Amino acid sequence: MDKSKKRKSETSNGGPNPKKSKPWRVPKKGQPNYIAPSIEPGDSGIWATCEMGKEGKCTAELKDLFEEYAAKLYGGSEAQAEEASDIEAEIDIEAEIKKEVQGMKSKSTRKETLFQPVKVDIQCVLFFKTREPIEPVGFVRRICHDALEGATKKHRWVKRLTPMTMMGKATPEGLEKVAQSVLQAVFHAEGTPARKFAIRPTRRNHNVMKRDEIIKQIASAVGSGHSVDLKNYDYLILVDVYRNILGMSVVDSDFEQLKQFNLAEIYDPTPKPKAAEGNDAIPKTRRKSDMQASDAEKSPSIPDTQPSEDKEPRREATQ
Repeated sequence: MDKSKKRKSETSNGGPNPKKSKPWRVPKKGQPNYIAPSIEPGDSGIWATCEMGKEGKCTAELKDLFEEYAAKLYGGSEAQAEEASDIEAEIDIEAEIKKEVQGMKSKSTRKETLFQPVKVDIQCVLFFKTREPIEPVGFVRRICHDALEGATKKHRWVKRLTPMTMMGKATPEGLEKVAQSVLQAVFHAEGTPARKFAIRPTRRNHNVMKRDEIIKQIASAVGSGHSVDLKNYDYLILVDVYRNILGMSVVDSDFEQLKQFNLAEIYDPTPKPKAAEGNDAIPKTRRKSDMQASDAEKSPSIPDTQPSEDKEPRREATQ
């Protein structure tokens, strides 16, 4: 009995093997668990590509670039753009009081909502959710236009930017809903003249909706009053499908002039290959259609629906 009492006293006084109580972490009241942002139907945003393995650095570069242009285009600072958007919104007093109590009205949180990066499981691909007053197409076009006009390059890893006016479910019904919303102002507004258009779909981690099906459904949504012209279009319809979500936007005919919104190409254009002399020269018998096929494999964003330019009859081999 004396020994048992002695052991208890040694343990309680920090003996050779004291038992430590396990620290339990209790979440603070009013602080909800963090939920990673995701792409939802009705969102707008900007797809971006970057150098392999530089997704984190590219995200930081784009946040700085986007915030700079938000201040330039919408006046003052990003916080002012937030306030302008909040004035238009209907204020719920009880919700505002709860947010203040929970500490959810910090400036850092408000800034993140204007350009919110969303992690996707594809190498070299990023997505930024945007919200009003940001208009993705005009916003990206201005960035690329300034770059073409000689604006100082302030990023290293950014490549192509692809604006998405509206996101929806990657189903025929979802595509129809997005098309009705995005195409209305360009093709169906009262007094709209006949337009020439092209469609350029891109699919990532998606094999449910086929490329041809997407093109046919969008062409049907545009309507018979407009015509398809793959080279001299007035407007280009961009469609990006990622897993179970898709996005759409309509860009102007200067899309090619702006290097398809590829900032890397604008600042440092890839030199065009020159025909070598002597034995290394390209054979004259090589057809133009063969060259286009190889170029299409290198650039998956270029549609494979372009008509072949090969007008010469195929020559059969003679024995």
